[in-house]
Amino acid sequence: MPAVELTGVTKTFGEVVAVNDLSLTVPEGSVFGFIGPNGSGKTTTIRMIVNIFYPDRGSVRVLGSEINPSLTRWIGYLPEERGLYRKMKVRALLEFFGELRGGHNVSREVGEWLERLDLAHCADRRIDTLSKGMSQRVQFIAAVVPEPKLLILDEPFTGLDPVSADSLREAILGLRRKGTTVILSTHDMTVAETMCDHICMIFRGRKVLDGTLESIQGEYGTDTIRVSLSGGPALLEGLPGVEKVRDLGQVQELRMSAGSDPQLVLRALVERTRVTSFAVSKPSLHDIFVRIAGPGAETLAEEVASE
Repeated sequence: MPAVELTGVTKTFGEVVAVNDLSLTVPEGSVFGFIGPNGSGKTTTIRMIVNIFYPDRGSVRVLGSEINPSLTRWIGYLPEERGLYRKMKVRALLEFFGELRGGHNVSREVGEWLERLDLAHCADRRIDTLSKGMSQRVQFIAAVVPEPKLLILDEPFTGLDPVSADSLREAILGLRRKGTTVILSTHDMTVAETMCDHICMIFRGRKVLDGTLESIQGEYGTDTIRVSLSGGPALLEGLPGVEKVRDLGQVQELRMSAGSDPQLVLRALVERTRVTSFAVSKPSLHDIFVRIAGPGAETLAEEVASE
């Protein structure tokens, strides 16, 4: 049984079509990456899943049932716009939210999560005295203390330092190991690549990618070369068969035109400078994202709209 199933869902706000005939399936027990540029309809879709918005057309099924208010106790939600009672103390706030949604005393669970996310020393501090990263971890705990079956996280890593991000990442994967389904909305393509079992991308309200990372990359073939060389990216100008160069600093990423031979590129590079690394690979999710939603995406938008 899918954890979430949307079928032909459309949502409009006046003349704006935020979500257009969207169908997607979130496998139970997975980390489902939900990606797309700003304004693509991700947050609107999430709000329909958590029963904040209602679709104009189509159906939304969550945990095997049509979405309804009784299901919300099984859904944990961390919105991108954070909101906590700023004058409450951390432990009191978490126990309040946990008991409100779970219907039972959650003192033990709150204590365990505070320890796990290195917030035990903040338990008796007011929310308005915390840093942004601390407040974010507190709100994450508020979403997971009632032990939801479905957890929806909208940009959970924004503003976190590397140590806090690692703790949160391990907490999310630990919940998945226990059977929780996680929908992870993010702009960080590295997070999506490394954490998600399944990835869906929407662009201007329509689905444009849907599948595992391997299957998505497979659609684009092995048209990418990653190279390190002496002399800098200026030496990459005018290479045969190279359509685009992306400078990543110590590494340059070359996108090949259709039918080009990587060996000819390597030969041309060796004639120009010393090559320290050269690898033909599938495009990264970042590169695929930019191809779809970056500059020059107007053509794709027209193609998607005409399907």
